[in-house]
Amino acid sequence: MSSQVAVASLGGTITMTGSGAVSPTLGAGDLVRGLEVGEIATLATVPGASLTFTTLLEAFDWADEQVSGGAAGVVVVQGTDTLEETAYFFDCLWPHDEPVVVTGAMRHPGLPGADGPANLTAAVAVAAAPNSRGRGALLVLNDEVHAARWVRKTHSSLPNAFESFPGPLGLVVEGSPRYFHPAHRLTALPRPLDAPAVPLIEATVDDDGSILDWLDVGGTVVAATGVGHVSAGMAEAISRARFPVVVATRTGAGTTFRDTYGFVGSESDLIQRGAVMAGWLCPRKARVLLRLALGAMAPIEDVFAVRGGVF
Repeated sequence: MSSQVAVASLGGTITMTGSGAVSPTLGAGDLVRGLEVGEIATLATVPGASLTFTTLLEAFDWADEQVSGGAAGVVVVQGTDTLEETAYFFDCLWPHDEPVVVTGAMRHPGLPGADGPANLTAAVAVAAAPNSRGRGALLVLNDEVHAARWVRKTHSSLPNAFESFPGPLGLVVEGSPRYFHPAHRLTALPRPLDAPAVPLIEATVDDDGSILDWLDVGGTVVAATGVGHVSAGMAEAISRARFPVVVATRTGAGTTFRDTYGFVGSESDLIQRGAVMAGWLCPRKARVLLRLALGAMAPIEDVFAVRGGVF
């Protein structure tokens, strides 16, 4: 097998065409014309919002097979709407030193300034670079290289829609990645046997939490206010829940606390009720991690203690 970078497409804006409103039509072969790459595959042709865990596991298995066969790295192209979740999905499972890089486009090919070709070119360069090894899954857009764990989509339409806290891991300069930090990664989780349903619920003002009583799921993530706070009613509902509950902060930055506040619905109260705190993980990534942990039958509290902390 070629030692070049393998490229798979799942669809998304980068593949969309049409005379009016666009939809995904292009395949991997259309996207990589002019690029020196190895194996290519069109694994799906859907918008990012329609991706499933089944499709992502198929993409993971394909990427794993490519690297095991000698590929220098893998690039997965998809819609940006769920790109941050896919990046973290791969990061939790990826067992190789060779990187898996996700990318896409904010402007479809028919628009002036379409960014897909530049993003894909940069992603291939990052995947091929020796200094990208040992970094797990990376997200590349707008010549920025983001760690999967920290990156978030923070704008609906601008080319610089993705940001990381406390900043990007590196930049693509003159066609090569330049990193600001040494490589660091955590041990991969086992590949899940299944993917149980895990809804994401946002806590709001005057929320009694009764929705938790209606759910028949494998677990749930509550996007709580502040450092991990919910109403007294939601706290009681968490106590009644028949499934694991992970609590993340809905704020967009910062970590959940553990023992600063003591009122009903505070972080310390929720921990006493059996909730698991997500730490620095945003609610969407906490949901990905909970699904993977449940599917692999891994100890949830231990998994979040490691992956929700600061490296």
